[in-house]
Amino acid sequence: MFSDEVYERARLSRDARFDGQFFVGVRTTGIYCRPICPANAPKSENVSFFPSAAAAGEAGYRPCLRCRPECAPGTPAWSGTSTTVQRGLRLIANGALDDSNVEDLATRLGVTSRHLRRLFTKHLGASPLAVAHTQRLQFAKQLIDQTLLPMQDIAIAAGYGSVRRFNDSFVNTYGRPPRELRRVGKESVTAGESDALTVNLPYRKPLDWQQMLSFFSARAIPGVEAVVDDRYLRTVRVDDKLGIIDLRHEADSVRLTLRGISTTSIFPIVQRCREIFDLDAPMQEIAAVLSRDVVLKPRLKSHPGIRVPGAWDGFELTVRAVLGQQVSVKAATTMAGRIARTYGEAVPSVSGCEELTHLFPGPERLMRARFNNIGLTGSRAETLRLVSKAVVKGGLSFDSTQDSVAIRESLLAIRGIGEWTAQYVAMRALKNPDAFPAADLGLLRAFDQPGRKRMRPSTLEEISQGWRPWRAYAAILLWSSAPDSGG
Repeated sequence: MFSDEVYERARLSRDARFDGQFFVGVRTTGIYCRPICPANAPKSENVSFFPSAAAAGEAGYRPCLRCRPECAPGTPAWSGTSTTVQRGLRLIANGALDDSNVEDLATRLGVTSRHLRRLFTKHLGASPLAVAHTQRLQFAKQLIDQTLLPMQDIAIAAGYGSVRRFNDSFVNTYGRPPRELRRVGKESVTAGESDALTVNLPYRKPLDWQQMLSFFSARAIPGVEAVVDDRYLRTVRVDDKLGIIDLRHEADSVRLTLRGISTTSIFPIVQRCREIFDLDAPMQEIAAVLSRDVVLKPRLKSHPGIRVPGAWDGFELTVRAVLGQQVSVKAATTMAGRIARTYGEAVPSVSGCEELTHLFPGPERLMRARFNNIGLTGSRAETLRLVSKAVVKGGLSFDSTQDSVAIRESLLAIRGIGEWTAQYVAMRALKNPDAFPAADLGLLRAFDQPGRKRMRPSTLEEISQGWRPWRAYAAILLWSSAPDSGG
């Protein structure tokens, strides 16, 4: 949290670096805006600052139709210092309150509903219900502006239980029904006219898109993922149906195209794609910590928009991490492709996505796999079967309701999985910004000096304490100078 003085300077200068980090309520109009709003700046005595759009809405302010708060970068999943708030935000983003209540959410998080409300108020300035309502409303407004979906489909996609609730929410918030907010000249299409839907995902600047694509390109599982023409493509299974996600960078946003995705699944899929590309990372806070280190500072200058690449599926990433133990990135990628071809489900060819041929196999398929002709050692093959069995039996889950410490312990209990693998999974699948595989050879090599012995993992672990709580970003920076490092 910054002081009101900092917020005021950012508001008056329309500093884009603060976009999405706070919102401005204007008492004379009853409207709340982004700090970059192009309207004439109101007098200082007439404004109030809010840490989130939900807090402004709960205080009675309406969203500005000019700067469109729904287009601001999202609130980072690690807002505040509470891990409970972090996990709660991820659950809400995945629709935990669409068909449930705060009491149920609190139970999943292992706290009382009263304590959960208190934490949300402290860190976000709004209740869990207000956060969920604002997310639904903002997502619906995005779909109205950016797509031709009929209002009924938008209501479903945004998690409203009925069109009536959808209409009432917009009338209460904007003072007009949603149909009147659609831009002139845009008409709805009937459901089923097109199997592709495109949504723009705003992000916190800067964003090193090419570095992110380079990371994914080196590790893309052949047939399952591909980096083509500055686009990231992959096959997914959603609601037991084949889908394809296609992301590319355009102007000030990442353009996401979804193919074969049901309307009811759009919102959680969009949230997951935001995590894969780490679009809500608080770049200023990360840079402020890491730039104090003499080794990281020049790397940060070369890659100011560094992000921690996420993962579509925690199980798939864990398999990939096991394959990457003590072998090169290229070798691990080759073996992952063989597993996908041998045990994954073949998918029909899609125009423009011909590189995608398979879905990655699930744990039910791999728990009894022989892994012949994959290139695996017997011990590694057994570890993959044990991981698969643990997921199927419920002993290992990558559900965001769980604390990352609990998942780490579950991983370490599996024979063949050590601290490196657990930390790598925490970095990418669990989005833990402080995860750090100190024993990684690529990280240790980054500190090599002529005539000196290689640094020990315990020494690197000690050095990394000064990079907290952003050690995962430090790892990506160090790997950026060694393409064949980092799983």
